Amino acid sequence: MATHLITGAGSGIGAAVARRLQERGDDLVLLARDAGRAKEFAERYPGARTLVGDLGNPDRLSWAFGQQTMPERIDTLLHIAGVVELGEVGELTPKAWHFQIDANLIAPAEVTRLLLPQLRVARGHVLFVNSGAGLNAHAGWSAYAASKHGLKALADSLRHEEHGNGVRVTSVYPGRTASPMQAKVHQQEGKEYDAERWIAPESVATTILMAIDLPRDAEVNDLTVRPGR
Repeated sequence: MATHLITGAGSGIGAAVARRLQERGDDLVLLARDAGRAKEFAERYPGARTLVGDLGNPDRLSWAFGQQTMPERIDTLLHIAGVVELGEVGELTPKAWHFQIDANLIAPAEVTRLLLPQLRVARGHVLFVNSGAGLNAHAGWSAYAASKHGLKALADSLRHEEHGNGVRVTSVYPGRTASPMQAKVHQQEGKEYDAERWIAPESVATTILMAIDLPRDAEVNDLTVRPGR
């Protein structure tokens, strides 16, 4: 039985991945931002373990993890949580930049740093759910895209650094996916949201499971997923 630590299991792609992994009998460790969220996860995913840590405050993650019992090994670390706040460069405040870069880039780096010993023991896999914005930046997306471009750099560097330890690293770049985040983006853009136009979270989950289930003789480095309609 593999052990997977998942961020962002509350909705969208993260929830779809958590469901699929639990249905096949794998062991889940779900990162929750606070005790209330951890209780919600425990009820939604019976048998799953929870770990409390606020990705919006990465400076406190080391302390938070130090107060809890950590898993002894992790086969896959799935970074799926993310936040977005649109705005043009002339409008975005430092608070908006910190909000996105802290949660989308610095927190994944810190969680990875803190869990590398367990990943090395398992010769595990780190998977980052990035975004199409991590490859191309458009007007109004500067802070979010910067955080996701940085996440690509983090993944690329980690892959080279940990190859000798047997740790695989994958970046997945989904296009627009039907989720609460996408509904928020449409609201910020002033557009009507129609979930049927976008990728289903379950489709992205299928690509993620394919990447982590590959035999040890292969590794997916980068995987781009785009709407098919």
